[in-house]
Amino acid sequence: MNEYLAGLTTEEINQDTRMIDECSTEQMLQLLNREDAQVPAAVAQEIPQIAKAVDVLHHVLKNGGRMFYIGAGTSGRIGVLDASECPPTFGTDPLLVQGHIAGGDTALRVAVEGFEDNAEEGIALIDRCGVTDKDAVIGISASGSAAFVIAGLKRASEIGASTIGVVNNKNSKLEAVCDICIAPVVGPEVIMGSTRLKAGSAQKLVLNMLSTSTMVKLGKTYNNLMVDLKASNQKLHDRSLRIIRAATGVDFDTAADFLERASTNCKLAIMMIKTGLEAPQAEQALDQCDGNLKAAINSFMKVI
Repeated sequence: MNEYLAGLTTEEINQDTRMIDECSTEQMLQLLNREDAQVPAAVAQEIPQIAKAVDVLHHVLKNGGRMFYIGAGTSGRIGVLDASECPPTFGTDPLLVQGHIAGGDTALRVAVEGFEDNAEEGIALIDRCGVTDKDAVIGISASGSAAFVIAGLKRASEIGASTIGVVNNKNSKLEAVCDICIAPVVGPEVIMGSTRLKAGSAQKLVLNMLSTSTMVKLGKTYNNLMVDLKASNQKLHDRSLRIIRAATGVDFDTAADFLERASTNCKLAIMMIKTGLEAPQAEQALDQCDGNLKAAINSFMKVI
């Protein structure tokens, strides 16, 4: 028996759910809900480490680097999910935040869990992605033992990239190979070893915090409005109009007019309304403030 795996919190038997197969449907759901309620508190314990990671990621992206999530199984899928949501939410280039799963895209739909033991593929992934010392690699593994993730982080570290680990056990193998380790320990799973449950939920919360906070620090929001969203469908076009109205107080028709004049660029439309500048001048002012809308508006107001 593998002593490391046998000693993991995520592999323990949950004594509170031992008789789950004898529960009524409602009792079963109550058990699941009670266990899930422990997750936010576990994540809260890791906020100091998450804050360190956000500051590193902000520095990396601000200076032309990229973020890479790597993981296997559930952990890999959660990384891919978070990365794939950044372009529509924050208007980022799809290559800026990337998610990679052991086994490739097929593993998003079909379990190919054996790939997590492939250290060579973890190394090869880092090399294929062209990771440099300007980038950051976030390795995700509930057990902290996935060879694919550990080898990938080691390779990234050799290159000089910043390395961050997200794991659900303390003193894991993963912790030893990353600059910053985020380890929310959520306790034994409702179903022994099923880390798609509490561990996966904790990972999702952590990744939400990493990407969202980093993007806010990069000026991708105005107050709490996602002003860099891409109006690529009817829902997002409607949301853009509501964001413009919330940020400026104009009526619907005015918002629609400026959104069109700004070529559906929500942030640019707000800048135009707030400053009275035409699109080219407003865009130039935004560029001078690295796309930070609030900073651009404040800078313009100081000039006039």
